[in-house]
Amino acid sequence: MSWMQLSKWFNRLTWMVLLGVTSSQPARSQANLPVYTDHLVNGFQDWSWAARNLTNTAPVHSGNNSIRVSAMGGQALYIHHGDFNTALYTNLSFWINGGASGGQPLQISGILGDTAQSPTNLPTLPTNSWQQLSIPLTALGIANKPNCTGFWIQHKGGSNTNDFFVDDIQFVAKAAPVLTHISVNANQAVRSVDPRLFGLNTAIWDGNFDTPETLSLLREMGCLTLRFPGGSLSDEYHWATGKSLTNTWSWATSFINFVHIATNLGANVFITVNYGTGTPTEAANWVRSANVTNHYGFKYWEVGNEVYGTWETDSNSSPNDAFTYATRAKSYIQQMKAVDPTIKVGVVAAPGEASYVNGNATHSAYNPRTGQTNYGWTPVLLATLKSLNVTPDFVVHHRYPEYTGQESDPTLLQDSVGWAADAADLRQQINDYFGTSGTNIELVCTENNSNSGDQGKQSVSLVNALYYADSLGQLMKTELNSLVWWDLRNGNDTKGSMDPVLYGWRLYGDLGMIGNLTNRYPPFYAAKTMQYFARPGDTVLNAASDYSLLAAYAVRRASGALTLLVINKDPVGSFPAQIMVNGFNPSSAATITSYGIPQDNAAQSGTVSQDLARTNFSSAGTNFNFTFPPYSLTLFTLAPTAPKLIVLPQPAQSGSFVFQLQGQAGVRYSLQYSTDLTTWNTISTNTMAGSSTNLTNAINPSLQMQLWRTAWQSQP
Repeated sequence: MSWMQLSKWFNRLTWMVLLGVTSSQPARSQANLPVYTDHLVNGFQDWSWAARNLTNTAPVHSGNNSIRVSAMGGQALYIHHGDFNTALYTNLSFWINGGASGGQPLQISGILGDTAQSPTNLPTLPTNSWQQLSIPLTALGIANKPNCTGFWIQHKGGSNTNDFFVDDIQFVAKAAPVLTHISVNANQAVRSVDPRLFGLNTAIWDGNFDTPETLSLLREMGCLTLRFPGGSLSDEYHWATGKSLTNTWSWATSFINFVHIATNLGANVFITVNYGTGTPTEAANWVRSANVTNHYGFKYWEVGNEVYGTWETDSNSSPNDAFTYATRAKSYIQQMKAVDPTIKVGVVAAPGEASYVNGNATHSAYNPRTGQTNYGWTPVLLATLKSLNVTPDFVVHHRYPEYTGQESDPTLLQDSVGWAADAADLRQQINDYFGTSGTNIELVCTENNSNSGDQGKQSVSLVNALYYADSLGQLMKTELNSLVWWDLRNGNDTKGSMDPVLYGWRLYGDLGMIGNLTNRYPPFYAAKTMQYFARPGDTVLNAASDYSLLAAYAVRRASGALTLLVINKDPVGSFPAQIMVNGFNPSSAATITSYGIPQDNAAQSGTVSQDLARTNFSSAGTNFNFTFPPYSLTLFTLAPTAPKLIVLPQPAQSGSFVFQLQGQAGVRYSLQYSTDLTTWNTISTNTMAGSSTNLTNAINPSLQMQLWRTAWQSQP
């Protein structure tokens, strides 16, 4: 690289001015985070309080536009972002030009949680000249922070408003480690896998739902849970007529259409009853029709959808009000359970004690742990239910990390770590406002996707597939017992971002996993991958990676196999890793199921298969290496080492044959028997509690030959 050190130190910082084009990146690189190219990208927003033009056409460092700032003393160009983690980045880099006057006295401040850190002086700007400044994040006070919310460049003083210009802003990525370390501890069980983790929302507007193709697709992706009737329309929908509000027409998919697919699939079912424009009696009649009259056995019922949000239809005299909702929820729960006492009924909640106050100043909730009085949705909801002596069976959480205009591939792929905080927050609120009587209230998520606003290309890109898998992997380590993705089919949208900075070639958006009848989007293949990763009854294990762009998750299958899912969340870097497995002895022969850039490119060209790739891997063990390609899901299925049968000393004249089965704890082995070496019959299965077990088998004196063998029983 061609660099020159400026002659002065500014705030104990050595400034580096780029004079030419940098040399090649380190051999193992990760992607930078662009902030401004010809416009703000990656969810960065203009919160400036100086006069500015973000589409200035001259002077420009590169491309077509730059930012023109006309600031006087105290005014600033403020580039804001929702909380993001800076651990992957070293410097903030940008080009700056002093314009016709030059000499502007400027300072820059990093922002954490919307609080400015100590400012750092910039060098006095030269006249009509571009220079690149690359500022260490340590100098800005935002290095390795999870809650960076941007930065501002501020005029230090004076009444002059001489223009200056800024272009090509980015956070510069750290060099990737030479070797990432991934560890799996098969002795550390986190939780059991719940069938409700593999769920999809279904929509009443889906005219392709009740078809053989839909049933086939749901089985292909391993879907085990369905939710109906579909998001915010639930609070307008009347199940008996298949209509909403005062509409005279019926929706394309009726409840009976839903039943056809759900019962043929054998799915777990969440039903969202109409709170916004419905009644407890209407909800109870729905339970009666489904479970008493028709014996569908639908177990999980939600009272309303996101009714804490002012976007939700709510015809109550106090709309979107937690006290009103809790009071009415009591009637819903009582009437629905009077019809079928076996059902579970849940209420909608949100993390954060101050979330969704919605102007409520009448009802509050006192937190005895903190001594604070709160007016937020969940505290008022829980405290009111407790006062009414009503305990819901579960609380419902929805998670969408982005909204219209906030799309960012790298920050979306940071977001999945938020599941643990969400679960801990909800459980703490239950503990605070319910006490021990809330111990058995479940946490479930019945909606998750990347973006709750207008959809762009990210929603149907490979990035959203990686987000789905990463989101599910993180959620499975919490106490949340379901993940129901939004949704199966949603419909094309062209109002969201199609920015080239976002990965992907589809120039439209769609929150569905399927487009039209059978068009499989990348999130579909991510869901298909996850069924080979985990199934109900398996055990989630503790897995860890020392590099945040390689996420690792592990499961001990009921069969005794071990699966390891690794997600490379970088678009350019291939990252080598050392994988260490403790508490499990794998066979050297493993299988790899993968999905990533090759399949996504194949979907665009139509030349080769876009489905999951299955390959053999012969170098597995307790310690092995593998290089993970960019933007990829890589799933290892590790078989246990082969078992052995060892003949033990035989008891004298016992008429039996005693041998020892040697294998691994937690692995299921079948014992097979033959009298001719041709036909083998399984006579027992044995799941090992330790490394060996003794087996005694009767000897039939009338047979010339009796044979036993053992094998790992790979299928549940």
